[in-house]
Amino acid sequence: MQRIRLRYTKRGRLRFTSHRDFQRAFERALRRSAVPMAYSAGFTPHPKVSYANAAPTGVASEAEYLEIGLAEVLDPEALRAQLDASLPPGLDVIDAVEVRTAHFVERLEASEWQLRLAGVEHAEAARAVAEFLAAEQVEVKRLTKNGMRVFDARGAVAALTVLPPQVGDGNDTATERADDVRPGAACAILRLVVRHATPAVRPDDVLSGLRATADLAPPVPAEVTRLAQGPLDEESGTVTDPLALDRAAAPTGL
Repeated sequence: MQRIRLRYTKRGRLRFTSHRDFQRAFERALRRSAVPMAYSAGFTPHPKVSYANAAPTGVASEAEYLEIGLAEVLDPEALRAQLDASLPPGLDVIDAVEVRTAHFVERLEASEWQLRLAGVEHAEAARAVAEFLAAEQVEVKRLTKNGMRVFDARGAVAALTVLPPQVGDGNDTATERADDVRPGAACAILRLVVRHATPAVRPDDVLSGLRATADLAPPVPAEVTRLAQGPLDEESGTVTDPLALDRAAAPTGL
């Protein structure tokens, strides 16, 4: 059985798809593309697909990962293009490598996020970030399936910065502009790197922490995009490519 790891995105309005919605869309893409899937054993066999650390509904992402098992050997790039063509625009398969190493999920140590805060001035965001980082602990509350939970949002943050104001259009970036942000309007953009820990600290928990420590309350919900997830370089505070080990382990000269 050949195993392939895929990186896919949730862009634009497709960020509002739930993980279950994506699973259904991906399974349809597998059937539409006639991918020779491997199946589990047992009374009700299922195609061998496993997902890793999916982003929450409403959050855009450039770095979602899954793994599939194949009954035949295929070229990873050809498979990527075939699946990408069978998915709606916004759910884009952008990378594929053959599995050659174990413990992939353990390599997803951290995520890098971009948070667009429409209606927030750069200086206001910089002040709030400085106060958050100066705190030894920032307790936030979140309602979970087991009830209300209180935990520290500060300890999981490896990096939090305010990006410099963009020139020409009021803090625009390469990502899709929020529908309610006008050119030239105030819009602070934060770069956040969060370690994957238990309990998981999400971008909205950090936003709650900014509200608690510095009274930062954007007038509209933040537009959140996951830019990367993978191994964390603690020295630089950057998240590196989790597929790099598989590429490095591939045979050469073929």
